Amino acid sequence: MAALRAHCSTISLVWADGGYAGRLLTWSKTVLSMTVQVVKRTDDTRGFKVLPRRWVVERTFAWICKHRRCVRDYETRPDQHEAMVYIAMIATTSRRLARTA
Repeated sequence: MAALRAHCSTISLVWADGGYAGRLLTWSKTVLSMTVQVVKRTDDTRGFKVLPRRWVVERTFAWICKHRRCVRDYETRPDQHEAMVYIAMIATTSRRLARTA
């Protein structure tokens, strides 16, 4: 979170899974001035239920996995894999922008 704050200073809200509840919330608020909003499942829920804002991450992972080199760990170095994820997202974003223009 500190690296995120140093790299992207305009981010003020972060969504997190229920496992991140606890001291992270107060630490991020006091030290980093970031709000962490925990998206939790209710205990009485059975089966599949769409949680708010959580689908955004799952959808993005699905977009990345459409590209062959991002599905398996073909790259030997982490920076090469990171570059492939960037290329996949650039291709996806540019394709979506070209449709709306």
